[in-house]
Amino acid sequence: MPYALRAYAYWFTSYRRIWRGTIASSVLNPVLYLAALGVGLGKLVNHGATPLGVPYLDFVAPGLLAGVAMQVSTIEGAFPVRDAAFWGKQYFAMLSTPLRVGDLVAAQLLWIATRAAMVSAIYLAVIGAFGAVHSAEAVCAIPVGTLIGLAFGAPISALSITAERDPFNPLFRFGITPLFLFSGTFFPISRLPEGLRELAYATPLWHGVDLMRGLTLGTITWARAGAHVAYFCAWIGLGVWLAYRAYRRKLVT
Repeated sequence: MPYALRAYAYWFTSYRRIWRGTIASSVLNPVLYLAALGVGLGKLVNHGATPLGVPYLDFVAPGLLAGVAMQVSTIEGAFPVRDAAFWGKQYFAMLSTPLRVGDLVAAQLLWIATRAAMVSAIYLAVIGAFGAVHSAEAVCAIPVGTLIGLAFGAPISALSITAERDPFNPLFRFGITPLFLFSGTFFPISRLPEGLRELAYATPLWHGVDLMRGLTLGTITWARAGAHVAYFCAWIGLGVWLAYRAYRRKLVT
């Protein structure tokens, strides 16, 4: 683990050079989304008959929190991993030191978890400023965002280091974007057609959205929270296994 922390220090140091470029995605985008959808569109939704049971801002804000944790972790598991394995080959330089493949995987996933926690904390503060936090349990949204990040970041890291051709255009177009739109962030999953509804329930993002919403509204139960966390852990375990195998296959000759 001490070696993994040294590899983690590389990602942290790299981020210190580029953190200003992430302000838009971490701070500005949450404000714009909440202002446009939660406040602007929310006024129209709240005037009509709605099955939501809560103001639209309170409904959409925690979903956006889960969504941004997914998006940031996907990016961290995609381009930096691809760069370190194919373009810049930083991984090969690291392996010329006492670092081993397991250290690289652990460091990468620890950094993904860090970024997910950072953006979740910022987003939580933003939605709190908009008045969409109604329970002290909402502080648990930060570790939940971390779990969401690992549930996506681990398997995507495996894909990034395995694919011979750039996989990111189809990944974002046919994977991440549909998940963001159809996992309960903007409307209840019950409104989807049968078949798509069950598929949405099986996605990690829906579990994240539902758990985040329960935490910010104060309606979550221990049993429901435990089921969501167990589902995340299953995805994370599978992702870590896939990532280790993929890293070893690519980096060890």
